[in-house]
Amino acid sequence: MPVPENIPENIRADCKMLRDEINRHNCRYYVLDDPQITDQAYDQLLRRLQRLETQYPEQVSSDSPTQRVGAAPATHFESVRHEMPMLSLDNAFDEAEMMAFEKRLNDKLSKESTSLPYTAEPKLDGLAVSLLYEQGLLIQAATRGDGKNGENITANARTLGSIPLRLQTERIPARIEVRGEVYMDHAGFRALNERQLENGGKEFANPRNAAAGSLRLLDSRITAKRPLTFCSYGIGVIEGDYLDDSHYDRMMFLQSLGFPISPYIERVSGIDACIDYYRAILQKRDELAFEIDGVVFKLDNLQQQAIAGTVSRAPRWAIAYKFPAQEVMTKLLDVDFQVGRTGTLTPVARLEPVAVGGVMVSNATLHNMDEIQRKDIRIGDMVIVRRAGDVIPEVVSTVVDKRVQDSALPEMPRRCPVCDSSVTQQEGQAAYRCTGGLVCAAQRKEAIKHFASRKAMDVEGLGDKLVEQMVEQKMIDSIGDLYHLEMVELAALDRMAEKSAQNLIDALEKSKQTTLARFIYALGIREVGETTAESLANHFKSIESLQEAEIDHLQAVDDVGPVVAENVRLFFQQPENREIVGGLIGQGIHWPSIEDKRNNSELSLVGNTYVITGMLEGLGRDEAAALLKARGARVSSSVSAKTTAVIAGEKPGSKVSKAATLGVPILDQIAFQALLG
Repeated sequence: MPVPENIPENIRADCKMLRDEINRHNCRYYVLDDPQITDQAYDQLLRRLQRLETQYPEQVSSDSPTQRVGAAPATHFESVRHEMPMLSLDNAFDEAEMMAFEKRLNDKLSKESTSLPYTAEPKLDGLAVSLLYEQGLLIQAATRGDGKNGENITANARTLGSIPLRLQTERIPARIEVRGEVYMDHAGFRALNERQLENGGKEFANPRNAAAGSLRLLDSRITAKRPLTFCSYGIGVIEGDYLDDSHYDRMMFLQSLGFPISPYIERVSGIDACIDYYRAILQKRDELAFEIDGVVFKLDNLQQQAIAGTVSRAPRWAIAYKFPAQEVMTKLLDVDFQVGRTGTLTPVARLEPVAVGGVMVSNATLHNMDEIQRKDIRIGDMVIVRRAGDVIPEVVSTVVDKRVQDSALPEMPRRCPVCDSSVTQQEGQAAYRCTGGLVCAAQRKEAIKHFASRKAMDVEGLGDKLVEQMVEQKMIDSIGDLYHLEMVELAALDRMAEKSAQNLIDALEKSKQTTLARFIYALGIREVGETTAESLANHFKSIESLQEAEIDHLQAVDDVGPVVAENVRLFFQQPENREIVGGLIGQGIHWPSIEDKRNNSELSLVGNTYVITGMLEGLGRDEAAALLKARGARVSSSVSAKTTAVIAGEKPGSKVSKAATLGVPILDQIAFQALLG
């Protein structure tokens, strides 16, 4: 095509330079996993090219990186006949089947117990595609289809940054067909589903379905917005003498052309090495950024591949050693509700036992009622259960086609199944919670551990394991029982003796002298942290006033919004909680009265908010915070425009940078000491 004379030579040169530069960086990013510039710098290059091509439309070429935005919607996909069939693979599910695979190869190759060479790589769980290039330009992309005929998805494939539009090397075959897998990684899959929900769409069940659905959209402009990635695994047709007799070397050749290949590809020798590779990848499976469902082993020597041949649907020289299934179908028998340590009620599916990921599963989480309703999961349904690694099995979807007529949606109980307290759901939240607080047995251990923790009542020697022992042996039912403990029964516990028992009794007695803020925090009211507890104490000045406070009065306190106010009100509305609080005070827990700050000259920092970061010499962060609070200041964990100052010790974190950006003063230790006088 002749170049229009009215385009300056420097513009043509700039466009070519930018296209080459962007394509080179695409190769470094997608193929070599070694980007040399930041995303911002890459975007600047792309915008420069877009501006030039907008000003000089004649300079737009089909292989330009700007042409990945997608074309107008198509009405259907054309059928494409593969010049060389895209065969599937036979599967192996255990070591015995792998041994049998190698024996068949040795028999076919007339060898005896020979360690054959293989190329090994993880089996991506995506959609197989074929990419055809002529003179280095992508001219056609097609799905595998039935192996003989696929669908023309060229417009969609062109939107993927990992698929080269032009091959980046001088050694380019006149014609080459590259085969590989299009997939979606875990992060992209999660982000896509979040966008689907935000836009009122339907979630995808798994990354494979998301990738396949995205690649087969008739509107390639939507495909361009989907987080799809291509990874090559082989060559179909090719013209010219470019190939070695090794499949592994062929993959290195593809990488040199600009195609991504698996970073885990290896050449191994013998079936024992194959099994070792399989075990190593299986161990890494849950750490990978993408979904795999097994390992593919191929005879590395192409002459041996030709001798081994193929059957009607699969090559004899390759096999997929599959991992235990992570998703299976089974029947949902019933739904129970478990109460967690913070009072949250979680629906749990009771299933017909089924093997998932190599483990028999009869229970699975349903997350919450919103998830159940959104997925329309009903008792009696056939459901898809997923288990990955050590993650708790979950019900990911229901099989509507197999639904029985009398199936019913589960209902959230109105009373806690553990303590019979009322169950509530706060506006705008998915979770339902038991209001039992201090009396619910399901929350008992966590409530006691929190109550005794250092920032709460600070009961030295009362660790988590000791709490668990005492609860399991029914020595204590709630925090109110702690101050009734006797040395004899404590000394009888594992790893306890008279001295340690007496030390704990002494620590409990010492903890009775506290502050109102610590006591409020120790009660474990949901979302009432140290700072909020201190604000409540300073505002109400007594536990009695706090117990009687109404929602609007609570919301008048700094740091207390509608949710926290409702949590405080719900806690003190429970008669059992009020009874325990009264009992603790009756057992001698006390604190100094809180004077009016306005009349206290020592409270010089009232109204100020500070953030502490880094290490202060001779002073712990909690001690520094206590000194500030004693002077009426608030201590926050995050920097904002409302922060009075950031106190920075040695090796401060990112909070100093944020403070500098917001113009918030930064005080060193000397300035901090001066602030305290």
